[in-house]
Amino acid sequence: MSEASGNENGAAREPLLRLDAVDTYYGQIHILQGLSLQVMAGELVCLLGGNASGKSTTLKTVLGIVQPRNGSVYFEGEDVTSRSTSYRIGKGIAIVPENRRLFGPMTVLDNLEMGAYLHGKGAKEDFDRVYDLFPLLYERRSQLAGTMSGGEQQMVAMGRALMARPKLLLMDEPSMGLAPILVERNFEIIKQVHESGVAVLVVEQNANVSLSIADRGYVLSTGRLVLEGPAAELREHEDLRKAYLGR
Repeated sequence: MSEASGNENGAAREPLLRLDAVDTYYGQIHILQGLSLQVMAGELVCLLGGNASGKSTTLKTVLGIVQPRNGSVYFEGEDVTSRSTSYRIGKGIAIVPENRRLFGPMTVLDNLEMGAYLHGKGAKEDFDRVYDLFPLLYERRSQLAGTMSGGEQQMVAMGRALMARPKLLLMDEPSMGLAPILVERNFEIIKQVHESGVAVLVVEQNANVSLSIADRGYVLSTGRLVLEGPAAELREHEDLRKAYLGR
């Protein structure tokens, strides 16, 4: 899917999400340096980079947890730079955070209902969609989330995010702490979510698996964008192959 797809009249479509020349700081430390990126509606985009590259800060900036000192954040064409996190969630942004951050003493069902809090406790069709993707969650709906394995908890975290009916799903390091076979399954589910019509922005260090399902990719290094393009082209890029793909 190209960045500048047109509508029937030939006009360029507005990105669902756009970051425009964003600078962020933690104190005096300059984290994101002139970062610009975009995600189109229904697109799956991966943001790659090593530790301390600025990936998680990018997601926090999208959510409004971190405010840029310069630059702007747009969602559905609206400048939301000064808007609160709760406003952005209400507009249709959801996140599956790093390390999942479930409510461990609560049941799977309780955790899913927490994801739907903007819509009450969630409609039947919300639960049906989640249980179709994760049949195990229906079987374990009365189990305490904190007693589940890492892979199972990741399913709960993804299900909780989907209960919010997002237009854009943010995924922060979804492969972290998972066995290789679970990583593969996890990304198959991310692909399914994307194919259902939800735009996805995946932040990852695992470039190989991310680029295998993405439409496009960006690569960050110490807060600067150093590569971008179609996922298939990035997989063959010599510098990226050496740095991330082990080839």
